[in-house]
Amino acid sequence: MKMNTFFCYPEGRKKALTLSYDDGTIHDRRLVGIFNQYGLKASFHLNSARFGMPDIIVQEEVKALYRGHEVSCHGANHNIQLKGPRDMVISEIWKDREVLEELCGYPVCGMSYPNNSFDEDTIARLRAAGIRCSGTTESTGWFDWPRDFLRWNPSCHHSKMLELLPRFLDFPYVWDLALFFVWGHSYEFNNNNNWEIMEEFAEKVSGKDDVWYATNIEICRYINAIHNLTVSADGRTFCNFSSIPVWLSYDGKLYTVKSGATLNL
Repeated sequence: MKMNTFFCYPEGRKKALTLSYDDGTIHDRRLVGIFNQYGLKASFHLNSARFGMPDIIVQEEVKALYRGHEVSCHGANHNIQLKGPRDMVISEIWKDREVLEELCGYPVCGMSYPNNSFDEDTIARLRAAGIRCSGTTESTGWFDWPRDFLRWNPSCHHSKMLELLPRFLDFPYVWDLALFFVWGHSYEFNNNNNWEIMEEFAEKVSGKDDVWYATNIEICRYINAIHNLTVSADGRTFCNFSSIPVWLSYDGKLYTVKSGATLNL
């Protein structure tokens, strides 16, 4: 491929921000309000067997509360036992998918690992259960793409997001795209009485023309679409067999490789 071809996020953006929040507590209501106010998008990882428990949202509010964001798996009972029967891993995820999909009306293919509990066998079973991406709690401190979306390490926990934010906003685009992935639990803001850090972060990161605000599954699907492009040997023809368009810059001009289409440069 010629070195004057660079891939971009949608609309030619060079950076992406995604947020990930676990457990579906009642404090998600306030957090979603902040995200909606500032135009941020997040993935919310829910335990469908725990709806209605103390401090957990009820299932009747799921669809409306998380509209515009992603509803994702977190194990029906928040319990993936690595020392238990392996069939229970499938059961935890499949039950979660079934309930959440019924509530939301779309396939639920994302996840985060409850208690960061996973191993190679878990990952293999998640693939078989239709999970396409799953976040860990192993922060990288940087803005890399994951090598494997089922081992998706975040940039940081939200306690460190303001510290990393200046480096993200000043990230020098040459050919590498920046991906800022923040994770946490909404109840932490309530327990620590520090909602102001999320409000400050949201205000500072929002409204940037060069940032794509996306859910975890949107990021996963877009990056996979880039990886799965078929490119000619001379780097001038691109075939996109995915269901979403892909953006690229060639000789400084922006192009779109539409879904199911071929672009000749």
